[in-house]
Amino acid sequence: MPKPSPKDPGSPTGKITGKRPSNRRKPEPSKPIGLGSVILFWPFHLFHAFTKPLPKALRLPLRVGGDLAIAGLYAGLALAAFYFVRARPFDMAKVAEMPQRTIIYDRRGEELGRIHGEKRDVIDISKVSQDFIYAILAREDKRFYTHHGVDWIGVGRAMKENFKRGEVDQGASTLTMQLARNSFLLKSKWLDFSPKLQELDRKFLETAVSYRIEANYEKQEILQHYVNRIFWGHSIRGIEEASRTYFEKHAKDLTLSESALLAGIVRGPNAFSPFNDMEKARRERDSVLDRMASEELKFITPEQAATAKQDPITVRPEWRRIFHDSYAMDAIRRELERILEEENIELGGLEITTTIDSLIQKKAEEALDAKLRQVERTAGYPHQTRAAWKELPADAKSRPQYLQGSVVAIENLTGAVLAIVGGRDADESKFNRALQGRRQIGSVFKPFVYLAAFDQGVRPDSLVSDGPIARGEIKGAGNWRPQNSDGTFGGMQPASYGLIRSRNTMSVRLGNRAGIDKVAEVAESVGFETPMPKMPTSYLGAWEATTYEVASAYTTFPNGGTRHPPRIIDEIRDRKGNVIYKNAPVPYEATSAGSAWTVSKILREVTERGTAASVKSLGFNKPCGGKTGTTNDYKDAWFAGYTSSVTCAVWVGLDTPKKIIDRGYGSTLALPVWVEVMKTADKLGYKAEGLKSQLSFVECRLCRSSGKRATTGCELAREAYTDSVPADLVPADNDLCPTHPARALPVDGEELADTRPLRAQPVDESALDQGPIPEEEEIPLKALPVEEE
Repeated sequence: MPKPSPKDPGSPTGKITGKRPSNRRKPEPSKPIGLGSVILFWPFHLFHAFTKPLPKALRLPLRVGGDLAIAGLYAGLALAAFYFVRARPFDMAKVAEMPQRTIIYDRRGEELGRIHGEKRDVIDISKVSQDFIYAILAREDKRFYTHHGVDWIGVGRAMKENFKRGEVDQGASTLTMQLARNSFLLKSKWLDFSPKLQELDRKFLETAVSYRIEANYEKQEILQHYVNRIFWGHSIRGIEEASRTYFEKHAKDLTLSESALLAGIVRGPNAFSPFNDMEKARRERDSVLDRMASEELKFITPEQAATAKQDPITVRPEWRRIFHDSYAMDAIRRELERILEEENIELGGLEITTTIDSLIQKKAEEALDAKLRQVERTAGYPHQTRAAWKELPADAKSRPQYLQGSVVAIENLTGAVLAIVGGRDADESKFNRALQGRRQIGSVFKPFVYLAAFDQGVRPDSLVSDGPIARGEIKGAGNWRPQNSDGTFGGMQPASYGLIRSRNTMSVRLGNRAGIDKVAEVAESVGFETPMPKMPTSYLGAWEATTYEVASAYTTFPNGGTRHPPRIIDEIRDRKGNVIYKNAPVPYEATSAGSAWTVSKILREVTERGTAASVKSLGFNKPCGGKTGTTNDYKDAWFAGYTSSVTCAVWVGLDTPKKIIDRGYGSTLALPVWVEVMKTADKLGYKAEGLKSQLSFVECRLCRSSGKRATTGCELAREAYTDSVPADLVPADNDLCPTHPARALPVDGEELADTRPLRAQPVDESALDQGPIPEEEEIPLKALPVEEE
């Protein structure tokens, strides 16, 4: 029989179970996961759920590694959010806005230079050689068209290589990242205490900004902004400027070899520049060609790469790499600053057309230096020469003390400045003597004294004493008694003789006759900005003015008294080609047309038989007028003259006034320079034609002594003559000569054969003080008695 099973008193059935009782506590049921935890940390929960069935030995390390990875992802997202917020303030429009240089053109459209902004030309991507586009992509960003700002494949490759080498040697910057770096200031000043942290922060911000650029611009736009902004060494920005600087051609004309070279030096512009190291530049070029011909890219064939490697590298010659300054550019900058301020025009990216004619400018520079070199080569020349100064060691060079000069040429009918030379070399001396050099003008001022006198009724044939000046004769002169340059004196001479022969005594007497106030008024009206000192010495030019002022003042003579204020900037356009400034000439009547014509006629004689008669022997045979000027002890030599088209003034002297050479007259030192400038101007179409007048003239009988209407007394004294007078200078019919007998009437020369002059009659002084004399009353004028024959 079977044995009965043992009984378990604790069992409901009284049977003993197979499980033994345990003292361990039962596990508490797990708490439910909160909603916030699910939302915030669901990746952790999900990962833990996936790994729960795994054995503990495997589950634990997986969870540690996984949690760290997820935590890294969280940190990455937080970092991305942080830098995305920091990238938001950057204005994406600035990517396309690049500080451009303002381009200066002469009147022929030739480029004179560039000012303001960075050394860059912004061009459309369509104007860039396709070879260069392939080259820059091969060298800098071969996956440019497939990434969205950051090439993560490149980043991984760079990290792997850097890990192998144990140093940060490779980067993975894309074109977009480089554009971000070059467009915005990304360094944080608050991290200056740690350069490494600062660089890491900059890299993260650069990445965020790159994504923003990609979101705002098309790929071709990004490429265009990149090639226009990138740095190519030697202060060069942009592919067009790099192409012009290195190869003297436009970016669209670059060859495959040249394109590869420019792309190759981007990562080290100064180190790999062909100007600095040709072999390194060649190595970089060949490296880029190999990349372009690689199996991965196939931008070119291996045969094309091999051919391009054989091309010689021909860059801008060293002597053309230095961009020289010029006095014309200095003058342009000065006027431009004034215009920009007055017109509220923003700097940079402008196209400025000037009035400068680069061909005349070049001739003026060459002619001045050639003449001064000739002077410096004369035997016994006592001053520093330019050649000697240039030979001095760099550390021994001070401000040049050699002979200098200045030239200004102006187009008569427009006031357009054709040339402005302020010295022999703007790189050696920045002082612009044409604009800043105020020197005594000497006899070149005398024509304006005569102009004032002619306005007051003097005529070219009016007699003026060339004798010694008596004490007290000249108002305000005191004991000043000027001599003539040749030390001689003469008798009574026609006024024109005094200007033709540059007689000091006659010029002072005519200035005294016109009055110091009238002469000063004329000086201001014709364009002398420096107020003329109201002293008799000013009649002889013993005061200072610039070459620019002298040239402008002299234009009133060929212009018949009209002055066109000088201008050097004609037009300004913005970067879109819109005209934002136009300099319209505004002429005005500076002096009477008749007086200007009269002086001009005399100045023509100066160049025919006066102090400038050597103009023809120097090679200029066209109609012209002008005046020489030489200051005391030959410290300054001047010539100012004109043709029907152009007026030009030339000054020669030392910066510290001292005797240049013995007999250093204006006709010797300055006139030859003027001749060379004018010959060039005439050949270029600024024709020197006859100096004609549009004035009407009236023949009348005048007195040589007074310039008034001749009387019978003037005839008796043989002082009367017939003159053809400009209509605006004709004396009134009753403006009779006060020097000769009273009760005089104007006469016709044909009626004088048997006519004797009337005798002077005494005058009642009290009657003369009672106001104007009625025309019907024949009260005689007060006059000196005449001697009977």
